[in-house]
Amino acid sequence: MDNNKIKNAMKRSGVYIALCVGILAVGVVTAVGYRAAVGSLTETLIPDVSDTLQLPDLGEYETVDSIVTDAEKTDDAVAFEDDTLEVTAADITEELETLFYEEARVLPVSGEILTEFSWGELVKMTGSVWKTHDGIDISAPEGTAVKSMTSGTVTDIYNDTLWGNCVVIDHGDTVIGYYCGLGDDISVSIGDKVASGTVIGTVGNTADIESDMESHLHFALKYENAWIDPISYIEPVK
Repeated sequence: MDNNKIKNAMKRSGVYIALCVGILAVGVVTAVGYRAAVGSLTETLIPDVSDTLQLPDLGEYETVDSIVTDAEKTDDAVAFEDDTLEVTAADITEELETLFYEEARVLPVSGEILTEFSWGELVKMTGSVWKTHDGIDISAPEGTAVKSMTSGTVTDIYNDTLWGNCVVIDHGDTVIGYYCGLGDDISVSIGDKVASGTVIGTVGNTADIESDMESHLHFALKYENAWIDPISYIEPVK
């Protein structure tokens, strides 16, 4: 091979090498530029929060357990004050006291029990009449105020040939009260709503079937249409 051919071949090889080096340099510059651009964009969109986010140092698990276990519970943790509340504790107490008064059960009159509830047994009445005594007889002078046992609605007022002047009050929950032997000065009317202790009349002497007894009120109760002992119903809540 002559010298001219060798020189030409070397020139072509140099050109190729230079061209490859140039391409490689462009690739390196492009890659560096891309990484720099991506890094800048990442810093802009996702800032480094390591300096601003402070996580508590919980220490060892045993230390944390001890802190939680030894923590004291106080009422202050749930106490709060709110001046905007319209209902106060005093209001609630007053409401409960009113409700208790309205629903309290009281004997219609205070006195000795002359005749108890007979629990289905026959007892001797005036005129040698034997029958069950389905209520109680409470001793009280004529004219003594008779009060409603508890709240309710007056459903009937009538004069019975045996029991005299009677007032019937529906006390709710299927409990019906019969107030018998009253005087003529009955102070309620059918349909009236009464509270516990409301005066409905006075003790009279109008019950012929018990006319040979001292002055008293005959008081009887029905529960679910069956006679029950008034004392057993009233005393548990006195």
